[in-house]
Amino acid sequence: MLEGAPDTPGKALDEALDRALGVLASRPVVALTGAGLSTDSGIPDYRGPGSPRRTPMTYQEFVSGHHAQRRYWARSHVGWARMARAEPNPGHHALADLERAGALHGLITQNVDGLHTAAGSRTLIDLHGRIADVVCLGCDRRSPRDELQRRLAALNPGFVEAAGESVETAPDGDAALEATDGFRLAECAGCGGALKPDVVFFGENVPRDRVARAYAMVDAAGSLLVAGSSLAVMSGLRFVRHARKIGTPVVIVNRGQTRGDDLADVLVDGGCSEVLPAIAAVARLSWTDDGRTNGTVVRS
Repeated sequence: MLEGAPDTPGKALDEALDRALGVLASRPVVALTGAGLSTDSGIPDYRGPGSPRRTPMTYQEFVSGHHAQRRYWARSHVGWARMARAEPNPGHHALADLERAGALHGLITQNVDGLHTAAGSRTLIDLHGRIADVVCLGCDRRSPRDELQRRLAALNPGFVEAAGESVETAPDGDAALEATDGFRLAECAGCGGALKPDVVFFGENVPRDRVARAYAMVDAAGSLLVAGSSLAVMSGLRFVRHARKIGTPVVIVNRGQTRGDDLADVLVDGGCSEVLPAIAAVARLSWTDDGRTNGTVVRS
């Protein structure tokens, strides 16, 4: 745990970062990322400082029938047009750089935006799925989200334009849109069943094999770096608890408190876009290809 706060916020951040580097630079790293990493790409989060209270649709509500699905897909049709334009920010690129440097041995993300892949990360577990994929609830057929977007646009011409740019973008690729009556749904091209984004909704379980792979990744880690997650839900917190249980050091980089603060060896209260590039810069100088260091931590 971090000790008493130094004299100034800048000094506190520098000293916390030095401690984080001291932990990470001597061990192969696995990262766990959350929504706070993507806010600098224009994607809002659920629980960050200043975030409004949000009530996302649950899995039970989505599968309840046509009305809920029409509401979801109408909002998603508007939101996707914006999310699809999002680009990886320096935090995403820093984690990809860490992987290329041999320092990061795996990445578990709670985000569904696909920005880690776009930034170049390869050893990746999309814990909650990807919003860019669609699955049929009837036949389990997978298809690309941009293909569905074209079908929805043909069924609902002018809908996105009518919503206007003033409609607030919400997390997970939807929009705060209330007027959804009359929106026409697209059915599965294979069986005519109901379509769902291939993501884990609130109230839905992460597939067991995916969880098992994530635990195995944490088991093989020398340290766990949590970036941009409040750890408010057990989906991510369980891996921090597991790391602590097996004696793996934990570093948390996040703006504000997290539910896992008492499990961390080092807390860095800062933005991912600033902190992660600083860590990656050290990796380029200090880590060798096998994930070990030359014994020197160098701050640029």
